[in-house]
Formats: sequence, C-alpha cells, structure tokens
Amino acid sequence: MDYNKAPIEHSPFDWQRTVHQDMKVKDWIVPQWQSEKKDWNVVLLGAPLSRSSISVSGASEFPNAFRQSWEKFSTYYIDEDIDIRELTVADIGNVKMHVTDILRCHQHIEDAMESVAETYPNALKVTIGGDHSVTAATIRGLKKVMPEKKIGILQLDTHLDLRSTDDHGPTNGTPIRQLIEGRVIEGKHVYNIGLHGFYNAPSLIEAANDYEVHRIRLKELRQKGIEQTIQDILSVLMEQVDFIYVTVDMDVLDISYAPGVPASTPGGMRSDELFESLYEGGKCDGIGAIDFVCIDPTKDNSVEATVKTTTYAFLTFLASFYQHRVKRY
Repeated sequence: MDYNKAPIEHSPFDWQRTVHQDMKVKDWIVPQWQSEKKDWNVVLLGAPLSRSSISVSGASEFPNAFRQSWEKFSTYYIDEDIDIRELTVADIGNVKMHVTDILRCHQHIEDAMESVAETYPNALKVTIGGDHSVTAATIRGLKKVMPEKKIGILQLDTHLDLRSTDDHGPTNGTPIRQLIEGRVIEGKHVYNIGLHGFYNAPSLIEAANDYEVHRIRLKELRQKGIEQTIQDILSVLMEQVDFIYVTVDMDVLDISYAPGVPASTPGGMRSDELFESLYEGGKCDGIGAIDFVCIDPTKDNSVEATVKTTTYAFLTFLASFYQHRVKRY
C-alpha cells in the first residue's frame, strides 16, 4: 500500500502482537505497514467520520474502539469448530479526515477505497465506519476500479437511507439515494432487510417505490426464516450483478442489544439474528465488500455491548467467509 499517494494513515492504535496457540484477534490481524506481504484474503480500512450524521454521533471514534476490542476475542469459533487464524487479514489504517470539510472527507474515503481496490483486487474489503454516509463514498471508490461492473447492495438497516441531499446535504440518511441518483447503482439491485416500527416516513416509502428498492420487513424475515431469505436475495443478486456489497448499519439491532448507536430504536433485530444473517451472507462468492457503520462508543454502556457485538458480527462474517470461500480451496 502506497501511503504517500492514498489519503490513508496508520492507525493511531495497534497491538503488540504475539503468535501463540491461544491467539487473540489482536495477535492475528496484521498492521499492513508492518508487513511486506502483498496478498491478503481480507483488508480492513477505518473511516472515522461522523460529522455528516443527522443525529449527534461519535461514530468517528469507533474504528479505534473496534481495534481495542480485539483483545477480548479468540480466533477460534466454537459454533463451527474452526480456527480462522489461517485467514490473512491486514489492517490498512484509517482514511485521513478533514476537520471541517465533509465533502472533502467523502472524497478522501472514495479515493482511499479506489486505491485499496486497485492494490488488493482479490481481497475482501471491509470498511469500519463512521456514519452511514461513508457507504456511498466507499462504493463510488469501488466503482471507479470496475466501471463496467454492476454493483448490488444487501443493506441491513432500520432505515431506508433514501433521504434527499437537498434537505441537509450528503448525510448518513442519504447514501442509497446518492448512489442511485448518481447512477452508481440501480435501485432494483438494493435489498433492505430489517425495516420495522415507526422510523421511515411515507415520503421515503414513496422514494423506495419509485427507485424499485426491495424491502424485507423484520417480521417477514422472521416468518420466512433468515437462512432462506438471505439465500434467496443473494441468489437473485448473483444473477443480476457482478459484485455484491453488504452494508450493516448497527441500528438494525434492537436498542437492548445496541444501545451505542446514534439512532437506536426498540423493536429491532436480536444480535443472534444479525449473526445468522452475516454467517449466511459470508457463504456467497459474489460478496466482495462489507461495512459496519453507525456505532458510537461514547453512547455505549459500561460493558461496551455495541462495540463487542459489532466485533462479533465482523468475526462471524469472516468465519463463514473462511469456511465456505477460502478453506474449500
């Protein structure tokens, strides 16, 4: 990774790594700037931006809180009796952010992901937000590297994120609309899972209808079953697009499971439902990138429930990715 060209800086926090039998995640994930290795299964990029959040948010603090949580997790996944330490994962660092200019921050994210995608074309790209506005910039960066490819989105979210930028600019409530109106993606290639309750205005439902965005309400997910729902969606997307991007807004979870999100709501997913969704998604060969957004460590509870749940979700996806897409070869 050429840190002189890309708007990326080394993470301000990294662990003293030790290789041993009972490895923790902190010992496993490698700071890329400390390695000569160039071929990774997974590359990880922090996007510490929260100034574009509609709600008051400290999501910019999450990339480092995420890294600090690694000491609490092992590489061994008892549910599937696998150790994922053979998966090679590089921490690329954080996108450089401007103090006051949100549009410049978005451009930096776009440029950073473009550079990452060019440097590591075969790696799974993981972006750690940051608020949900980072998703639009990340996908624009990916699109620059593969302009002819169609991108589909699997969105786990309580909200549609189809607000107009005319109201408040490119906020965390606008990424899907930005991408559709910018002709980066088509609305019919977006599947939103987890909608529930009283959190999406009629104008947003109208926009979803106009753009042909697919909506799977939480109650429908539960009625049909998570495994079947995810399989069906990804099967359709595999036929329609060339590249699938998964975006996980952690406010999809019920407030009791994720108190540390800016737009926390009752009535959402349980954490085990999110983990099952991501484990099923990790099996899909068409998924090339994923992000985790809208986690605010400053609003989390004393045991860091939201931070830990997000790290668990990240590891669950990687465990499935390793088991079904890397280990089989």
